[in-house]
Amino acid sequence: MDFSIASILMLDGLTNGAIYALLGMCIVLVFTVTRIIFIPQGEFVAYGALTLAIFQTGKVPGTVWLLLIMAAVAALMDLASVWRHRGRPGPALVAALRTFVPAALVAGVSAWAAPKGFPMLVQAVLTVCIVTAFGPLVYRVAYQSLAGASTLVLLIVSVGVHFAMTGLGLLFFGAEGFRNPSFWDMRMPLGPLNVSGQALVIFGMSALLIVALWLFFERSLYGKALRATAVNRLGARLMGISTEGAGRLTFALAAAIGALSGLLIGPTTTVFYDSGFLIGLKGFVAAVIAGLASYPGALIGALSVGVIEAFGSFWASAFKEVIVFTIILPVLLWRSLASGHSDEEH
Repeated sequence: MDFSIASILMLDGLTNGAIYALLGMCIVLVFTVTRIIFIPQGEFVAYGALTLAIFQTGKVPGTVWLLLIMAAVAALMDLASVWRHRGRPGPALVAALRTFVPAALVAGVSAWAAPKGFPMLVQAVLTVCIVTAFGPLVYRVAYQSLAGASTLVLLIVSVGVHFAMTGLGLLFFGAEGFRNPSFWDMRMPLGPLNVSGQALVIFGMSALLIVALWLFFERSLYGKALRATAVNRLGARLMGISTEGAGRLTFALAAAIGALSGLLIGPTTTVFYDSGFLIGLKGFVAAVIAGLASYPGALIGALSVGVIEAFGSFWASAFKEVIVFTIILPVLLWRSLASGHSDEEH
């Protein structure tokens, strides 16, 4: 291996690592706020890439119909829940409409725009809106009623949600893979490297999203509410912060970042309905390196995972996934030895 090959591998590793960093930070965010180890984070990536690919063909993406179905189910759950607690039809109907109407508007606009052949940027915005709307609905249907359950129960539910979203992806997208066009067709020679415009888009968008997340948590009221919920759920509830609202907002952020990650990774690889699992697992490895608690740690861990994956694919391409996932073993061993053990809170 000479310097030019090492440079190319390093660039590929950092490019993929930037995507894994976004997913790792989403997993850390969801866990700190809701105590959910969110395994299906990668499914949002696959949904984003495949939804844009279907838009490119001029057809209505299957996620539009799936969004309407999930919105209807979540609205019925809200209707039943509020009716049971208050016994009045007015507040129950308002709660149901508040859940269903935004998703229905997104689905309606997307179904209208799909055959119009709008520019890819418009289709990308619609894709992000569709997948983002899934986040609060997934939380409402699968997790909200179990918010007080143990971490193990929530993990088991996450496994079930992963299989459900993968199966629905096969149903609505089919088994065919798609590769999206690049957002920026440009090649810039840089020494031994030939940097693509898509790589620059990935680096730029990843940096922008990281800064936006920092500003959101540091400067906005909603961000501070999420931080308070992450520190102490009971204390946040006593201060008037809705933990249910915090959970829905957290999942909306995770879905939005997952959709953007899918748009960024779509032009670099062929995405299938089940591709999100491996992509999400690499983000999970980065989150574990960060102890499921540190955003800078997730960033550093994700870049490390990307670089190790790139060099591993060069030296032993058949074992590159094994090499990446083996990283988690010494990290878990070190954290187990370095930290004390305590019984799980009930």
